[in-house]
Amino acid sequence: MADRMDSTAITAGGAVFGKLKALGVDYVFANSGTDFPPIIEGLIEATQNGLDLPVPITVPHEHVAVGMAHGFYQISGRIQSVMLHTNVGLSNGITGAINAWCDQIPVLMMSGRTPVMEAGRFGARTVPIGWGQEMFDQTALIREVTKWDYELRFPEQIADLFDRGWAIANSTPKGPVYLSLPREVLCEQTPPDGLDTPSKQAPVIAAPDPSSLKRAADLLAQAKSPLIISQRGAGSEEAFAALGRFLTDWALPLSHYWANQLSVPLSHPMQVGASPEALLAEADVVLVMNSLAPWWPDKVALRDDVTVIQLGPDPLFTRTPIRNFQADVTLAGETAQTLLALIAEMQSRPRDEAVLNARRHRIAELSSANRAEVVARAKRGNAGPMSKDWVSLCLGRAIKGRKATIFHELGCPLEPLDLEQPNSYFQEPHSGGLGWGLAAALGAQLADRDRLVFATIGDGSYMFANPTACHMVAEAHELPVITLVLNNEEWGAVRHSVVGTYKDGLASKANDVPLTSLRPSPDFTRTAEASRAYTETVTEGDALPAALERAIKVATEEKRQVLLNIAIARA
Repeated sequence: MADRMDSTAITAGGAVFGKLKALGVDYVFANSGTDFPPIIEGLIEATQNGLDLPVPITVPHEHVAVGMAHGFYQISGRIQSVMLHTNVGLSNGITGAINAWCDQIPVLMMSGRTPVMEAGRFGARTVPIGWGQEMFDQTALIREVTKWDYELRFPEQIADLFDRGWAIANSTPKGPVYLSLPREVLCEQTPPDGLDTPSKQAPVIAAPDPSSLKRAADLLAQAKSPLIISQRGAGSEEAFAALGRFLTDWALPLSHYWANQLSVPLSHPMQVGASPEALLAEADVVLVMNSLAPWWPDKVALRDDVTVIQLGPDPLFTRTPIRNFQADVTLAGETAQTLLALIAEMQSRPRDEAVLNARRHRIAELSSANRAEVVARAKRGNAGPMSKDWVSLCLGRAIKGRKATIFHELGCPLEPLDLEQPNSYFQEPHSGGLGWGLAAALGAQLADRDRLVFATIGDGSYMFANPTACHMVAEAHELPVITLVLNNEEWGAVRHSVVGTYKDGLASKANDVPLTSLRPSPDFTRTAEASRAYTETVTEGDALPAALERAIKVATEEKRQVLLNIAIARA
């Protein structure tokens, strides 16, 4: 024990922060509790000792903390950390972990663990919740949505365990990891060995099998009616640009079916919108890019002779219990690198220019017609109350030419936004853990303070976001996020699901659908004003463009958060 108690030792609670900084973590999004005394004491000690530490951000709700780490990664590409309070804090953060797991977002998640000892050891239980929060298996709460989990047993394990967790979280496919931190262990001291160095373990980055890559290239080059379906983007700015050129070069149509990231500019002549059913039914080769659910099995019948190529970090989505989409060829690897490898492989394939020119012309006409209909539909929604499509059209025009990102959660639909840039759009994860959008927007703004960041969310999603906590964090850290609450006074997604399932059922004819109403609507502007936000309520479509300009002016010039409460018609 003597070597662990010399003058160079540091409290384990503070050592955690130093190690996180060495791993490249900029922020620790924390929601503290009675397990945090050694964390807080150690943090003060490490600061006074002049150690380089990540910035601790106090977040008054755990779901917000995890969402901020999620959004920060989406803009920066750098893993961040979340620190929660025992089992109860962990339970509040689990929805965020589910979202990160579904979106393949790496997060270093931690929570304290109730002291095991009732007496006789420093850090033992001191208050009744020490008994009330004890569990047989606390990690069972989160194990199914993490890649790796462990409990810190001894303080000298910190460097090794954080190295391992960091490497696993950043390995293909990426995802959250979890460490539980018992209070007694954090109260001990640990030697500095390994606490100020990068990970000794490198992440595993998968690459596609060369023979599969060649087969995929042959299939696409020879296809008569190819189609690409992409949900989670191209993976990098380089791949985004290369994919756009690739689509034009090989006359390949791409559909953003249920996309939560942009893969090519929406104005691209080979971009055919969010409804691929007609092209999918005639396709002989389909390339699926990192898409959890690339089509609606009950809505379209594929050709008997179709060949499907699945590309992505986990082409079969192996941790999803049921996902039986066809996969004749699988290309496993990080999306950007794998896509670039496929594009390079295609360069040597023979081309029939006449066939390509004819297909390119046909797809471009289809794309143009689709875009025209999107704009026309959006303009028809300029009323009082207005449509979500109209809000999207106005927002897209307002941010044209700016470095901007929209976080969408049952808010502004993608197609009318007419976005052009990578990282300009993120939709809620397909796990559907509501409350993600506003928190993720805050994390994104923290990652890039010069970016114009919007959270466009439904009224129900806004309430799920723990908005008081979100606005408090925005004010405390000067994050001028613009929140657009698209307020239709209902759970619109639930009503649409009922009507979609029972197409001629009673709900489709009912004036009021049970369990979906959010009336009377709260005055959401008052919630934001409590944290000194600039707010407006907009009820008429014609008034929206000017309101958006005022919002952008406040956010960019005053660096102040904004909330627009926008009246939306029920669709």
